[in-house]
Amino acid sequence: MLMINKLATILAGVTALALIGVGVARAADAPLDAETKARVERFEKGPATVDISKYPDGIKANYEVFSQKCTQCHKLSRPINSDYALPDEWSRYVKRMMHKPGSGINAAEGKEIYEFLVYDSSVRKKAMVDEKLAKVTPDEKKAAEGKIKEVHDLYDK
Repeated sequence: MLMINKLATILAGVTALALIGVGVARAADAPLDAETKARVERFEKGPATVDISKYPDGIKANYEVFSQKCTQCHKLSRPINSDYALPDEWSRYVKRMMHKPGSGINAAEGKEIYEFLVYDSSVRKKAMVDEKLAKVTPDEKKAAEGKIKEVHDLYDK
């Protein structure tokens, strides 16, 4: 009887996980609400490349990973022209993309993409970064500036 109860518990757990997986897959495939759809369309109308000619070699290499991996699921113009600029925004974005079925982005590539996006935003979107930093708490500002500095310290040599 004890063995039957254990088996029933295991089957119930497996069933619950399967149902959660179906729910997540459906949520990922769900159509975007009108506001989000308009926002994405606005981002996708902008430039689809970044001039990286003055960026350090390591960031140039990360750009190649970014452009190769991210175009598997959407236009490169989407992240390039997005209103994301702070490190935590990029961290959430990259993690979300890594977990999309078929993204093929592993942890090392995710880190390279994140570092490119943080570096690029601190250069190309500096006004946006400064504007966003002006609106956060002093602790959040200090943390964001520290993350930006970490990325620059890795590549600016």
